[in-house]
Amino acid sequence: MMLEVSQALIAATVEPLRASRRRERVVLWLGKRHGELVVVEEVFEPIQECAADYFQIPAAGMAEILSRLQRQRRMVAAQVHTHPYNAFHSPADDRWAIVRHVGGLSLVVPQFCQHTTEDTFVTDTRVFQVDENDDFNEVMPADAYRVTK
Repeated sequence: MMLEVSQALIAATVEPLRASRRRERVVLWLGKRHGELVVVEEVFEPIQECAADYFQIPAAGMAEILSRLQRQRRMVAAQVHTHPYNAFHSPADDRWAIVRHVGGLSLVVPQFCQHTTEDTFVTDTRVFQVDENDDFNEVMPADAYRVTK
């Protein structure tokens, strides 16, 4: 599975992540599947609780996500979240991940996205993909998604 996301949606991803300052934060890339391609159509910021070392989506946030997906007939193509220092997929990230389907992506942006721009997003961010064992394995960005104009 390959994701396609526009440069404008990358900018819309960076903005709320940077605004959280010194707290982890998550946004979701919502889209539709077209064969082996998933086209990201929206950056969605769910209801969430954030702190310096974690984010959590409470029950109300999960209900909001599921309702939105059903109404718009979309899927969660990827989750994009920040970490305080280095970008990696922590055991807490594995446990609380929203994305659980094989091929789903979890992107991690370092330093609370404070130094990441839409132009540096691809090189700054590390990408993890769900396998058939529900494990998150690091993959090269070019193997997981492409950015369009």
